[in-house]
Amino acid sequence: MRISVVQMNSQGDKAANISAAVRLIKEAALSSPQVIALPEYFAFLSDKPDEMHSSAEVLPPVGTGDEAYATISSLAKELGVTIHAGSIVEKHGNSFFNTTIVFGPDGSDIARYRKIHLFDVDVPGGAFYRESNSVSRGEAVTTYKVGDVTFGCGICYDVRFPELFRTLRDKGAEVIVLPAAFTLMTGKDHWEVLLRARAIETQCYIVAPAQIFGHGTGKVCFGHSMIIDPWGQVTAMVPDEIGVATATIDLQRLNNVRAKLPVAQHHVLN
Repeated sequence: MRISVVQMNSQGDKAANISAAVRLIKEAALSSPQVIALPEYFAFLSDKPDEMHSSAEVLPPVGTGDEAYATISSLAKELGVTIHAGSIVEKHGNSFFNTTIVFGPDGSDIARYRKIHLFDVDVPGGAFYRESNSVSRGEAVTTYKVGDVTFGCGICYDVRFPELFRTLRDKGAEVIVLPAAFTLMTGKDHWEVLLRARAIETQCYIVAPAQIFGHGTGKVCFGHSMIIDPWGQVTAMVPDEIGVATATIDLQRLNNVRAKLPVAQHHVLN
């Protein structure tokens, strides 16, 4: 199986962001992947909660989705690929969520994941972020299938919580997708280290599409979208630019790693 990651610089113009995502998905499709993964908040990214809320979509069956949902669903069907659509702002009743939607190659909505761990921190350099000002916390751990391969879902700050990744592994995950808008200040020291650690611990492939450069008036993202194998080796990475990268998911390698170092059989603490 081949998987592509898309690296974007989304801004506060939803139509322009969706157009950019479509262009990059089509660029990635030239490498014949079965799965294409977009970054967190690919359709709209702002540091103002009211602007984020204005970009929200009400998902089926309550609503019909909006520009992002309809466009990516149609594109998945057109290209015949699975698109792990990063995340968008979902409106549900009076609440908002940071939500991943996965579209199958027939355009159907095959999985949704609401981000569990929200980024409320003061980071080095004086910046602070309060994701809980914009969205509520999700609760469900989510997996889905592409053919015979089990995928798990995470979003950005989730990477700092290995218990989520272990739960995904216990639920059968072989590939874990982590769309992100990781900050520059933490990303330069922690991004690759954390991704490789989660890959090594779970013996899963980690697929991490990311935002890069500045967004609005504050946040600057680290980029370095990458795919990491179950031994913790980086097999593909997008350089410091908007673009795509593709790697092969080798289940035989995954099974060999798990057989030679069967850590999942050795857990003694719940």
